[in-house]
Amino acid sequence: MLCQECKEQKANVYVTKIVNGVKTEVHLCEKCAREKGDLEFTFEPKFSLQNFFASFLSEPWAAPQKPTHPSKVQCAQCGLTFAQFSQIGKFGCSSCYSSMGDDNLQPLFRRIHGSVSHSGKVPRRIGGTTRIKREIEKLRQQLQQHIQMEEYEKAAVTRDKVRSLEKELDEKGG
Repeated sequence: MLCQECKEQKANVYVTKIVNGVKTEVHLCEKCAREKGDLEFTFEPKFSLQNFFASFLSEPWAAPQKPTHPSKVQCAQCGLTFAQFSQIGKFGCSSCYSSMGDDNLQPLFRRIHGSVSHSGKVPRRIGGTTRIKREIEKLRQQLQQHIQMEEYEKAAVTRDKVRSLEKELDEKGG
């Protein structure tokens, strides 16, 4: 069967579209399919688990941000580009982080991980001031939520907890 667009080459791409219950079939050659833009012939999957889980962590109220990274950013040691890193999610070598730069990586880390700072567990026996600082940070986030929800009584209680923990932290010298 010949291509329905150019009517010269053999059709090897068959596109079936169903829009509002109306089925249309188009038979195209690879060249016409690319030009038409219906299909994209790439060998890398558009769907990845990293992108799937990252979509849950993105801030729904924030407008989608255009990447601020220059497309030419490349690691001097291994040659990994920023575009490659953002797709695979792994650095190529130990100097990639410094080559890519904080300004380019911070928004990406925030989108994927939800934060740019590590907040792992701290052992109880040695994490006295660190534990208090994290508790204060968590309470401040709760305070902001209470204020946004106009729950002023709960906000006042949370504020008092923050103040008492800050006082405790000052006493410990943290």
